[in-house]
Amino acid sequence: MDADVIIVGAGPAGLMLAGELCLAGVRPLVLERQPQLRETPKANGLNGQIVELLRYRGLLDRVEAASGRPVHPAPGAPFGGMQLDFSHLADPPLWAVPLPQLRLERLLGERACELGTGIRRGHEVAGVSQDHATVTADVRGPQEPYRVTARYLVGCDGAHSRVRDTAGIPFPGTTYPEVNRLGQVTVPDSMTQPGDGALDVPGLGQIRPGFTRTPRGVFAFGQLTAGGLLIQTTEDEPAESDDAPMTLTELQDSIRRVLGADLPLGEATRLSRYQFQARQAERYRDGRILLAGDAAHQFPATGIGLSVGMLDSVNLAWKLAAVIDSWAPAGLLDSYHDERHFAGARALLQTRAQVALRRGQDPAAQALRELFLELLADEQPLRRIGGLIAGTDIRYPMPAPSQQALTGTFAPDLTLHSGQGTTSVAKLMHTARPILLDLADRPEIRETARDWQHRIDIHTAGTDHRPADALLIRPDAHIAWAATTGEPAGTAATALREALWSWFGAPLKTTVPIIDRPS
Repeated sequence: MDADVIIVGAGPAGLMLAGELCLAGVRPLVLERQPQLRETPKANGLNGQIVELLRYRGLLDRVEAASGRPVHPAPGAPFGGMQLDFSHLADPPLWAVPLPQLRLERLLGERACELGTGIRRGHEVAGVSQDHATVTADVRGPQEPYRVTARYLVGCDGAHSRVRDTAGIPFPGTTYPEVNRLGQVTVPDSMTQPGDGALDVPGLGQIRPGFTRTPRGVFAFGQLTAGGLLIQTTEDEPAESDDAPMTLTELQDSIRRVLGADLPLGEATRLSRYQFQARQAERYRDGRILLAGDAAHQFPATGIGLSVGMLDSVNLAWKLAAVIDSWAPAGLLDSYHDERHFAGARALLQTRAQVALRRGQDPAAQALRELFLELLADEQPLRRIGGLIAGTDIRYPMPAPSQQALTGTFAPDLTLHSGQGTTSVAKLMHTARPILLDLADRPEIRETARDWQHRIDIHTAGTDHRPADALLIRPDAHIAWAATTGEPAGTAATALREALWSWFGAPLKTTVPIIDRPS
């Protein structure tokens, strides 16, 4: 075979998957139809749970260097045509780093190549087929068509995924009728207010950053780190538009219709026209074909697609590697769909709620938005919404019926003290290996895991305010099992053994054959 896994698409989800597979000892091949990295600006940064995951992989320093700015707590976030304010919270629920998608893709591509990934740009996948043992991709290369074969293939090829369509995986959902026009532009210095960032629009007066709603639609803008403004219009009853590339004149015409005034614009570095979609693939796996990123889901709000897609890849990589290395327990690869479809549905829930909040123009809709903001003046609901946006509220359903509250959640970054010095959970996760962390010096727990030490790393350390006596942490940094403080040795050992079997297969002393059966 040409590779263990073929990855279709060299966007953030595909490149993150390639790097994660390499860490797990798997040979990926990335096929990307675009001949080179596209210079067209897309996403402007990362936020939420993926920021923490990148720190757990030791990548955050590289991200900050590429950004030129450190990771910081987000002072607020757009939500349903409103602006949430996190600035007064002592521990904000959303962390962010500004990083244009082009730089992110370059960084992830360099890392994947350093780890051994082959990336072929200008190679378009025209078709995919599979049998009981392999997947074959028909590729249009720069010189001639050819075929490549692998054990598995992952479609990371975007919302219009050819892989998803070829596999016959339904992509149900809604395309909303509103037309959004987006531009990264400069404006004359005389129109901006240095103090509060307001715009002084001739014939209209000052407009503050954020959302301005009029009877004809919504106008929104914010300052960009690199200078200039990010401007967006949303028209409920838009003028006729076609599939031609958007122009600066079209954006100015839309601004005039929404605001009822002209806004002089300078140079544009990004112009796009789009409609929001709420869609999710019915299944993320079809035999040896899997989906991740935008090929698996589309959200009707900005700011979360990158994070959700890259987290798909981190969840999938170690499970694919386990199957390819022939030690995966039954159902492990299917748990990718179970867990990430659940996470995608949560993201759809909050972004669809944003649609309901932002679309209405009548007094009842305005009353709903005002009441919603009143409720979010209280810390607890504000944190809850922040966690939804960040994806930090995810708790994967675990197979065992009775579970300690930490299981299924993202492992906290505890500071760890041992005879070897001080470290942290984040540093232990740099290698993307599973970890058994004994926080209470319980030899019976370590002894239970001894037969799995060829697959997991066992550490004993102390920590302040330990959340549990021991934690079993998967390569994607989620907790597979936890021992309650003071839990009896017998019950703790039994539950740990069950978790080890469920997630990491047969112990070293057992010679049970693992059969790879695509679902």
